[in-house]
Amino acid sequence: MRLTVAAVGIDRQSVRQGVAMRTEAVRRIATRADLQQLVLFLVAGGTATMVQYCILVALVEAGGTNPTWAAVLAYLCGAITSYLLNFRFTFKNSGTGFREGSARFLAVNLIGLGLNTMIFAALRGLGAYYLLAQGVATGLVLIWNYAGARLFVFRGEIGSVR
Repeated sequence: MRLTVAAVGIDRQSVRQGVAMRTEAVRRIATRADLQQLVLFLVAGGTATMVQYCILVALVEAGGTNPTWAAVLAYLCGAITSYLLNFRFTFKNSGTGFREGSARFLAVNLIGLGLNTMIFAALRGLGAYYLLAQGVATGLVLIWNYAGARLFVFRGEIGSVR
């Protein structure tokens, strides 16, 4: 038995209206400046994380570097990438100057580096594979980094992305 829209008593016009209403609701949510800002932050952060992980793997696998030291160096490279992308795209209308923002970003990311290193080292101490340890650390430190970037580094016009 084939179930169709007509078989359950719903006319095509009602279906079209329902789809249009859901599409409009999604569009409204997606155009909100704070959601756009979060999406841009996640894209910039994803790019920075790719840089961080590539450097981490290269240092450990090809360079024979101790995983904890490699994680520190990789975090710093990812943080620089993150700042440049977030300054240029995510928080471009915050009114924060490059030097002012970079000093604040350094403060936030030194704390982030400390958190990342503690979590990474603790998980490695428990026997976790270095990429798993870094994945957990990244996920937890992401919360700190977003809050710090939004509320302290680029604290100008929150939610402004245009």
